[in-house]
Amino acid sequence: MSRQPAVPFTPRLSSSFPARPLNVAVLGASGAVGQELLLLLEERNFPVAELKLLASARSAGSTQQWNGRTITLEEVNAAAFEGVDLVLASAGGSVSRQWRDAITAAGAVMVDNSSAFRMEEGVPLVVPEVNPDAALAHNGVIANPNCTTILLTLALAPLAARRPMRRVVVSTYQSASGAGARAMEELKTLSQTVLDGGTPQGEVLPYSLAFNLFLHNSPLQANSYCEEEMKMVNETRKIMDLPDLRFTATCVRVPVLRAHSEAVNIEFEQPFPVEEARSLLSAAPGVELIEDPATNRFPMPTDVTGRDPVAVGRIRQDISDPNALELWLCGDQIRKGAALNAVQLAELLLPS
Repeated sequence: MSRQPAVPFTPRLSSSFPARPLNVAVLGASGAVGQELLLLLEERNFPVAELKLLASARSAGSTQQWNGRTITLEEVNAAAFEGVDLVLASAGGSVSRQWRDAITAAGAVMVDNSSAFRMEEGVPLVVPEVNPDAALAHNGVIANPNCTTILLTLALAPLAARRPMRRVVVSTYQSASGAGARAMEELKTLSQTVLDGGTPQGEVLPYSLAFNLFLHNSPLQANSYCEEEMKMVNETRKIMDLPDLRFTATCVRVPVLRAHSEAVNIEFEQPFPVEEARSLLSAAPGVELIEDPATNRFPMPTDVTGRDPVAVGRIRQDISDPNALELWLCGDQIRKGAALNAVQLAELLLPS
């Protein structure tokens, strides 16, 4: 099998942070992405002096082991941000909106994983491998894009840099993790219910995901696209600075625990040789090429679960359009699709 490992991404911006270990707060520390943030801060040796774990009243008082320390989760309040340099927020849009002013007033930089500020004028929306320079334009808040958008733009950006892109058509196959830790547990439980001969009934998600799939459950918009699909449209245009890019998406929930997949059709203004595209993607930071046509082996969710790279493969000429390419990708939704991208954003702002 042809499997070319990902080229690592090296941060090249600086600096919004002082040249010392930082006081870091994780808002939403008890959730699936919050837990991954903690793991990555330790794995990547992020320069942490003091770590605060902030959560709801329900989770406050519980303890968490981190990097040899026992840390007690605190209920979030305005005073909790005093003296903090960096807030990694992953507690949902309403919570982020509630505490934004307190965070920025305290002088902290907020890297926000919700959709609250992504399309707000003046708030950079950043994938470090794609548009790192945008991060330095922040006014206290940097938005972390939607998970499917992050994975997609890692594959689009190196191709768009070579030839102008006219249109993107994408279908996503999104794992339970996109709906949180409770949805992942529900998938496990309901899968066993089906195996035992029972009738599964979804509670976290509107329908059972066990041995099933359904169109993404985010609210339908007036144009009959769901909110998740429009996030991809609008966020991709903003990140890649292509406001007029023709883009359409169909988003689907599938019975996979934590890695998303995407089928992508890209139309360019002129033909794009497959081998050239393959070469560009194999050299792109954060992308891993997995291709073995002889055995029909291409990226799968299990290839990327718990790992950093976005796996890309099945790069081929669109037989219906001489200017279009098809490709397939998989990426860990919790990791690169959320927590890793957030930590990489913070790393961009560290002193060099």
